[in-house]
This record gives sequence, structure tokens and C-alpha cells, in this order.
Amino acid sequence: MDIPDYIQNQIDSIKNKISESEALLNESSNLDIKLLAQEEIESLKKQIIELNLAIASGEDNYEENDTESSKKKFNNCIMEIRAGAGGDEAGLFANNLYTMYTRYAERMKWKVEEISKNDGGIGNIKEVVFEIISNSNKRPYELLKHESGVHRVQRVPTTESSGRIHTSTATIAVLPIVDEVEELEIRPEELRIDTYRAGGAGGQHVNKTESAIRITHLPTGTVVQCQDERSQHKNKERAMSVLKSKLFQMMQEQQAGKIGELRANQVGSAERSEKIRTYNFPQDRITDHRIKKNWHNLDKILLGEIDKMLEDVSSL
Repeated sequence: MDIPDYIQNQIDSIKNKISESEALLNESSNLDIKLLAQEEIESLKKQIIELNLAIASGEDNYEENDTESSKKKFNNCIMEIRAGAGGDEAGLFANNLYTMYTRYAERMKWKVEEISKNDGGIGNIKEVVFEIISNSNKRPYELLKHESGVHRVQRVPTTESSGRIHTSTATIAVLPIVDEVEELEIRPEELRIDTYRAGGAGGQHVNKTESAIRITHLPTGTVVQCQDERSQHKNKERAMSVLKSKLFQMMQEQQAGKIGELRANQVGSAERSEKIRTYNFPQDRITDHRIKKNWHNLDKILLGEIDKMLEDVSSL
């Protein structure tokens, strides 16, 4: 049976990642890095097995998802950044990534609107959700969609007196903002809407008024929240926008079929078991493991100079 080129390319890419992780496992003396490399190898081998089983079973739905929804060009996006493994250091890294993308958005003259943010109190971020809006032909979603996944940092934390390198992670999700004209029906009885007092920055008015909104989509268990605005109505409106984007992404994945769904998940939840990119401070190097390419000058990149990096990963 002939295997479509994009499936074969995916298999080849996974094999390359396995080889790279095996080399890291053998060469590194850092226990944390060895554990992460082993996790990557196991996850990647499972993907190879799943693809080979699908091919051997003679499934005929290898075609690219060619529905009208997959062809649409989305202008704007919602980004979610969450601290992963590594405690406070992971939260500090999440803050670095937040700064990197918002500075890049400023350089592109895009509008950034924070939806919700959970600070850790020492400059670290547990979670932040924000919109990026463009008024030009530069589409945030198209440029940033390949940033989804686990980002890994290797550096000596400022609190580490012995100078030992720590490995921490943060996860990123990039969702398209679904326009109001999209046919996505959400019935009122499918929603549970809770109000609560917002925490963190925002002044006394925010903290004393139950203006924050949490919406739960009961059929899927999807939960979104917004606490940035003082108006309960505006928070509800923005939370619904996030919910609609998440449900739309889920709908696209379900329409893609078994093999297409595997591909779609690699940009969403499944790929978060891998590490798509490593930020190595001691060597002043960023490595994208999907395209096996390095960039240097970390300080400038973390201040938003990511044009070249985004250009290089756009071929994915």
C-alpha cells in the first residue's frame, strides 16, 4: 500500500526526533535532562506504533482535512501560557515567554488584550490567557500557530546558590478567534456560568465586585474564565469568545478522522507530552526539535525579536 507523502514525512520526522533524544540521553550527565529525554523517546515511539498500526489496518482516510473550515484563514488568536514542570522557575519562564510574545505583538503593531492572569507573586506566572488582534494583513494566528506545545528552558535559576542548571517547562496553546459568523451552536442549557471576585491586580473595585466570570461547557467539561474587565458583561463576552475558540478547535479535530486527528492533536494537547523547543541559556541557544534548527542571541529573542524563528517554523 502506498503511504501518502505527508504521512511518510511525519514518520521520518518522528524518527529524527527519536535519534536526537537518544543522543541527548547518552551524552548528558544531567539527571533531569536524561529523564525528559527518556520521556520524549517513549512518547515518540508510541506515535510510530500508532501510525504503523493504522497503515497496516488498511484505513483509507489518510487524506488531508480538506473541509471548508480547514481552508479558512484566521486573523486573530488567543494565546494561553501555563507554567509546567519546575516550580517557581517554570513560572518565571512562563513570564519570559509572555514578554516575548507581547513584545513581538507590539513590534507588529498588534493589540494585546489580557483575558485572565494568575501571578505567583515573585515575578512568575502560573497561567495567562490573552488575545492578539491585528488591523492589518499580518495574521497573528497564521504566524503564531506553530508555537503550540511544550517549551523547555535550561538555565541556572537566580535562587540557585550552587550554580546547578535546572530544566523547567511551560506549555503554550494558540487558538484561532472564531468569528461571530461561524456556525457554532452553543445552547444556553449547555453552560454553567459562575461569578466571583477577581484577584490580583486591578484595584479595589475589581477585588470588591463579583465581576469575574467562569463558564463551564457541560457537554465537554471545557472551562474558561475572564477577570480582566470591570464589567461583568464584558468579561462574559470575552469568556464566550475563548470558549467558542476552544470548541471550534475540538470540532476541527473530530472532523479530521483518525490519522488527521493524530496530526491535529500534535498541535494541541498530545504534542504537549513532547518538547517542541529548548531555550538553553548556558549555550545561548534556542533549538526547535521539529525542524532541528538553532538560533542564538537569547536575550534579544526573549524581548520579541522572533521574526526569523517564526519564519523558519512556518514550513511545518
